[in-house]
Amino acid sequence: MVQVTFKQNPVTLPGKEVQVGEQAPNFTVLANDLSSVSLEDTAGKVRLISVVPSLDTGVCSLQSKRFDQEAASLGDNVEVLTVSADLPFAQKRWAEENGTKGIALLSDHRDLSFGEAYGTTMQELRLLARSIFVIDDKDQVAYVEYVPEGTDHPNYDKAIEAVKALTN
Repeated sequence: MVQVTFKQNPVTLPGKEVQVGEQAPNFTVLANDLSSVSLEDTAGKVRLISVVPSLDTGVCSLQSKRFDQEAASLGDNVEVLTVSADLPFAQKRWAEENGTKGIALLSDHRDLSFGEAYGTTMQELRLLARSIFVIDDKDQVAYVEYVPEGTDHPNYDKAIEAVKALTN
């Protein structure tokens, strides 16, 4: 079981920890226009899924901006998805304020489908734990990082390396 803290306080992550080599679980989240989006919608592509507690916090904003900047160099066969429990309206506002173009912002606020499937729901906060998942074009999990302290940054370089290893 993954051990995660948020502001140094332990949080409970119900659900199953996703492991490298497993079939990626499907999920249903909301796009900013309130349409449903699932893993199947990006079938056949490499997916980098960046999970953040809330875009309206410093580390989450920086993480999302970093992957937005990296997205252009990853190629057309890569989808970069940022998932949070923020409302779709807040995600849309954040995207407009920050001029993002390379990432899709997806909301798990409705039923925490992603959080349940990937073991990232922080039960005490109803937010998602900071984590990174790289899924190959055949829906196999190729890279996983559950960040131990929710206010810390993920290992950006390792995540990007994992994506590039699948696309070269």
